[in-house]
Amino acid sequence: MSNDVLNRIEKVLEQRKVADPSSSYVSGLYHSGLNKILEKIGEEATETIIAAKDMRIDKDANRDTIEGGRREVIKETADLWFHTMVMTSHLGISTDEILEELGSRFGTSGLVEKASRKKS
Repeated sequence: MSNDVLNRIEKVLEQRKVADPSSSYVSGLYHSGLNKILEKIGEEATETIIAAKDMRIDKDANRDTIEGGRREVIKETADLWFHTMVMTSHLGISTDEILEELGSRFGTSGLVEKASRKKS
């Protein structure tokens, strides 16, 4: 299911590259250039961080507060992922390439991988 959603979004993003910027938010981002896209990613990352920080899961939080905070984190994370996909599409990087990279990391210790980057 999730890969299907990513593929569907990727197709729409490709279509928006040639759409009229006045009729499409994404086309407007593409036409504004990479810096504008990166600004949006920064904005969405900040909103995701704030939503996560504000999420109340302590013993005093009621179910509605917990669920509302959880829903906000989900929505902001979706916005962050979407705008990251706009960036990668703008740069000509496919979701398959990113999924391949993620898949290649199975079985590799994060600590070992991080240490190997310091040597390079």
